[in-house]
Amino acid sequence: MKQQVFNPYLPSWEYVPDGEPHVFKDRLYIFGSHDQFNGMTYCLNDYVCWSAPVNDLSDWKYEGVIYRGEQDPNYNVYYKPDFMPKHTLYAPDVTQGPDGRYYLYYAFDFVGVISVAVANQPQGPYEYYGDVHHKDGTVYGKREGDEFPFDPGVLTDDDGTVWLYSGFGSAEIGRMAGSYVTETGCDCIELEQDMITIKKEPVKLIPGSANGKGTPFEGHEFYEASSIRKFDGIYYFIYSSMLSHELAYAYSTEGPNKGFVYGGPLHSNGNIGYKGSQKALMYWGNNHGSIERINGKFYVFGHRQTNYHEFSRQGVAEEIEKGENGLFHMAEMTSCGLNGGPLQGTGTYGANIACVLYAKEGACKITEIKDKTKHPAFTQTGEDRMCDPDQYICNLNDGTVTGFKYFSFDKPEILSIRMKAQADGIMEVYTDMNEEPVSRIEVKASEDREDFKAELKPVTGTKPLYFIWRSEGTADFFAFTIA
Repeated sequence: MKQQVFNPYLPSWEYVPDGEPHVFKDRLYIFGSHDQFNGMTYCLNDYVCWSAPVNDLSDWKYEGVIYRGEQDPNYNVYYKPDFMPKHTLYAPDVTQGPDGRYYLYYAFDFVGVISVAVANQPQGPYEYYGDVHHKDGTVYGKREGDEFPFDPGVLTDDDGTVWLYSGFGSAEIGRMAGSYVTETGCDCIELEQDMITIKKEPVKLIPGSANGKGTPFEGHEFYEASSIRKFDGIYYFIYSSMLSHELAYAYSTEGPNKGFVYGGPLHSNGNIGYKGSQKALMYWGNNHGSIERINGKFYVFGHRQTNYHEFSRQGVAEEIEKGENGLFHMAEMTSCGLNGGPLQGTGTYGANIACVLYAKEGACKITEIKDKTKHPAFTQTGEDRMCDPDQYICNLNDGTVTGFKYFSFDKPEILSIRMKAQADGIMEVYTDMNEEPVSRIEVKASEDREDFKAELKPVTGTKPLYFIWRSEGTADFFAFTIA
């Protein structure tokens, strides 16, 4: 790495959730939906693309807008409920077709149509190509008996066959959208070489809530977020389970459309389930992402929640271990996901790279917060923008825990924090919350952000840092410096 890289891995002003990571030639590309800061619903911005060389995952390049909703000729034709400001582009996926071109599969919100755009290079720009349809021309999702098309995942297999994956897990939302949802799992559909015509009837891949009981998938049934990968002859289907915060996977050695068995959890944006713990260490919500092999290592990509709702999500990634048997082990949420190891034990770090954040009462699903004054959140000043990153953590109450994993320490001496506090307080700092603090920093009330510092007890090795706020008033946490 030429420089360090953190979670979230893109600039803090960028909100690209549902990330599908793909390596094409010597670059990693991220394709996702595009939220707004403080948006009123999901995915209000057009598709953009970011890329990085596979040998330097800190060197991200903004490739620009690659596809706009208005490019779809049906954009103004589809029915739109009054509560929606416009049709929005939900989670996409991209594959390189047998013809060498790149195909972007997408769906507008709850319209129930999977459409395709095409480009000559992975970063676009993409042009509208058409809607996925049956052989008679009927658009998939509009024929009686078709499942509700949603969250497309796509694979061009080694033999040139093309496979589309789609599904949604809520019959209630399906009815609201006027679509048919059986809650029986994900569909797998083989496409013709034109990348858009259905070659064979859909088959069910893994179960949903209606048919998962008594199977190995029980408790982790399919809900949404279809994604497909193939590594070393094994097919991996990555999906968001009924738990919402969890990315799980199934795998098959038999083929892209059969024989899938439950593999286990991969990632939780609440860190729930890691090493068996059911305690949420972060405010959680829906999750969507996938796995990619990058320069010989495997990484899982997902997203986190910010700003007290699910409409301003940010991409995060972690290195993930794949065993000799081909099975993956769940990744821990960290602050240093793509960094290739712990962060340096000296330097200045933004509070927004925290991977642990919860109030004294604990963390919950972000949409279940009833009183924002009692819970912290990641936020920023101003409006949605593409410059001037200043994300921070607002509203620390007494007992709020903020954690960062991991750093490589070699006896730093001073720790300073940048805060804006409504009342005097103490910031306790720990490397292990079951032991004594390694520093206690006195903080004075102020009308603007100020720096406060204290000595740090000797710390060596790879360790986390936990900050616990003690005060009768709330505070905003901007950054900290280890020296």
